[in-house]
Amino acid sequence: MALTKLRAFHAPASVAEALALLSRDEETLILSGGTFLHGLEARGLLSDVEALVDLRKVGLGTIQAGSDGLEIGATTTFAQLRRHEAVQSSSWLSALADALEYPPAQIRNTATVGGCVAASCPFFDIPTALVALDGVVTAKGGEGERRIPLPEFFVGLFASALEPGEFVTGVSLPRPEGRTVGAFIKLEGNANDLAIVNAAARLTVDGAGVCTEARVALGGGVADSVVRSPAAENLLTGRRLDGETLRAAADAVVGDIDPMSDHRASADYRRAMAKVITRRTLERAVARLQ
Repeated sequence: MALTKLRAFHAPASVAEALALLSRDEETLILSGGTFLHGLEARGLLSDVEALVDLRKVGLGTIQAGSDGLEIGATTTFAQLRRHEAVQSSSWLSALADALEYPPAQIRNTATVGGCVAASCPFFDIPTALVALDGVVTAKGGEGERRIPLPEFFVGLFASALEPGEFVTGVSLPRPEGRTVGAFIKLEGNANDLAIVNAAARLTVDGAGVCTEARVALGGGVADSVVRSPAAENLLTGRRLDGETLRAAADAVVGDIDPMSDHRASADYRRAMAKVITRRTLERAVARLQ
């Protein structure tokens, strides 16, 4: 359904100005990169939108790397993030680096981290990597600022924990302690398609090669939002990461997903491929320990 009620387009120069626009008595949509606007429109989710607020001039296109982790501003593009030294050189960010290789150049140059997260689309790639990295969303609204862990931010299909008048201003990734690696792999119909299944992993090991902390996240229609797999994480933690352990962890993810059927794949196919893609992701991550 088209944007038939759209009557205003705003380009605020500050976060404060954007918040003021959101407080108006009109149905407003925050616009960051805008690359999925057509997807939301095709699903009839924009039929009541009266105003668009473009965040590109509010100064949120920043990336700050420190000893405690990475802070990513909401309007940072995938291309900016992909080029950043921390993403290119930090083993603990390997899952994010992998995920940023999948979008085609025209998407990387326009799509933003904040917009990708705020859309709450389970078929996107970057959110799966961010969940595996314990990402935390910063949201601002008229009542102040909130920090929301990503698993709590995604509450359903195209639904988030944002309150009316709030918008995403950034995502923070805490740096884990110890030797940490990760990986991301996506199953897609073609090079430019949304995910059928995707998986991201982050693994921390001690000096003896025993996994001390694990994160396994899946997306791509394996549920109505990106999910973690506690079953897989528990099987990995406290063990050496040999082939048997990786296979057992990959098989365990089926208990933590509820796949959907759509024009890309059936629920049964997604369930079967979730195990395969998770195993390959874990194997890629472990190979980076060598």
